[in-house]
Amino acid sequence: MLLKGPALMVDLAIVDPVFTMTAPSAVTANTGIDALCHAVEAYTSVKAFPMADTMALSAVKRIFNSLYECYIHPDNFEARAEMAVAATEAGMAFNNSSVTIIHGMSRPIGALYHVPHGLSNAMLIDKCLRFAAPACPERFCTLAQTIGVYKEGMSDIEGANAFLDAVKELCKKLNIQTLEEFGVDKKSFYANTEKMASDAIASGSPANTRRNPSKEEIIAIYKSLFD
Repeated sequence: MLLKGPALMVDLAIVDPVFTMTAPSAVTANTGIDALCHAVEAYTSVKAFPMADTMALSAVKRIFNSLYECYIHPDNFEARAEMAVAATEAGMAFNNSSVTIIHGMSRPIGALYHVPHGLSNAMLIDKCLRFAAPACPERFCTLAQTIGVYKEGMSDIEGANAFLDAVKELCKKLNIQTLEEFGVDKKSFYANTEKMASDAIASGSPANTRRNPSKEEIIAIYKSLFD
């Protein structure tokens, strides 16, 4: 269940990177990719708008500049500070523009298989964004420009693919676990895909995706996680 509402909104947030300095490397990686999901989903959501876009793009740039550095050099305070700002910006972005298919599909995995939230998002990010990109390649191309992987003369689709490849490479460098590596049984997972797809749709998040997925398409993405 997702709990939300004005009563849960803080009056003051103290964002101090010191509290992240001793996080295990896997936690740094998983929560960092979660923040990336927040920013990219907010930017590509049907509810996106200019003020939130500004925060989302800034967060994506900071994450690509600093997350891997935090992962390999956990005591780098400047990188930790950049990630703290990025996570805050991404949170502000998705609080206004909402998340999309990644988060919608992630929650059922966490509920049924106890995969930590950031990790389940990271498991899904490549497949889900590749599904979503054809509906707004120009937005994904802008993300490519933001992180510096866009090359002059690229079409929107080529730029989008460059960004998606960069996301996949980042996850690889961060040693993101697969479902199989985490210990999820393939047969059990396949047996639950219909329920998970229904629960994902019921959450409302997939409907924020510019390419609105059907239940069958969500099931297919779930199954592709074992490819």
